Amino acid sequence: MRTKGVHVKSSTVKSSALKQTSNQRGLIESAVRTLEVEAGGLTALAEAIHNGLGESFIAAIELIRAARGRVIVTGMGKSGHVARKIAATLASTGRPAYFVHPGEASHGDLGMVTEDDVIMALSWSGETVELKDLIDYSRRFRIGLIGITSKADSTLGVASDVALVLPNAREACPHNLAPTTSSLMQLALGDALAVALLESRGFTATEFGVLHPGGRLGAALKFVRDLMHAGDAVPLAPLGTRMSEAVVVMSAKGFGCLGVTDSDGRLVGIVTDGDLRRHMGPKLLEATVDEVMTPRPKTIRPDQLAAEALEILNSSKITALMVAEAGKPIGIVHLHDLLRAGVA
Repeated sequence: MRTKGVHVKSSTVKSSALKQTSNQRGLIESAVRTLEVEAGGLTALAEAIHNGLGESFIAAIELIRAARGRVIVTGMGKSGHVARKIAATLASTGRPAYFVHPGEASHGDLGMVTEDDVIMALSWSGETVELKDLIDYSRRFRIGLIGITSKADSTLGVASDVALVLPNAREACPHNLAPTTSSLMQLALGDALAVALLESRGFTATEFGVLHPGGRLGAALKFVRDLMHAGDAVPLAPLGTRMSEAVVVMSAKGFGCLGVTDSDGRLVGIVTDGDLRRHMGPKLLEATVDEVMTPRPKTIRPDQLAAEALEILNSSKITALMVAEAGKPIGIVHLHDLLRAGVA
């Protein structure tokens, strides 16, 4: 009985483990199925832009660019959540935008919308009741209206100056009910509009940095000149310097490297800790930097972004980078500087 009892308990545990594994497989399959269905929606959207939707896309871009005011983005429910994100993306990429809740618009927030603005309204069905007052307001005061919907003949689709009609796609929800694929397509189209707008305006990383001064992104958009060490802090020695002197300078400056300059002050090489190890021997200190240095070292300009410096350091597997202008070293930036600034 005892043995039998133990046997039963062991079988129960094994059965439970097998059942749990089966459930886990089901969850993975569900996740992959969801992603595949949503990816299909994005593929259909890209194809639609190539086959007709592209003309409306261009018209929407031109309408937004012609507006002297802001882009008022609106939507209800899941479309409203997507609309908030689109407004935030537009604003962060240099196109003033603001989200207005359609329900609140009917109770006074229509006053936020001016004749200089353009409205972008999201509704998958195109029949969202709460959008009626905003649509009527836009028609009454001749405010540009861009509709993002899946129904061209819907109230929103017909009323819009530009209707961006999304292709039909199945929701990832097994009942084809919960907004999933449709929300993703709306969001992707909003991103496409924002990126096309910034590219057409030549929106630069510098401008982006002005709008994103905080956090890691803001740090990455700092310039190298803001983080580099300059003046006497830069480890330098001219060609012909003996390694016995070079090692002293390297140790004193603490960057693990030494820039080598020619008679015109141009950077022609660099001596690193790795170079020292490769030339280690009894005659190392008697040699000159010319014999030990690595020629044509990687450099960066002071007006380049800190993020670019990080990319060079990572891709080259080095920890310090000389900053040069017109071939002459004016500073040095170390990986630790980027870490302290929050770039890395």
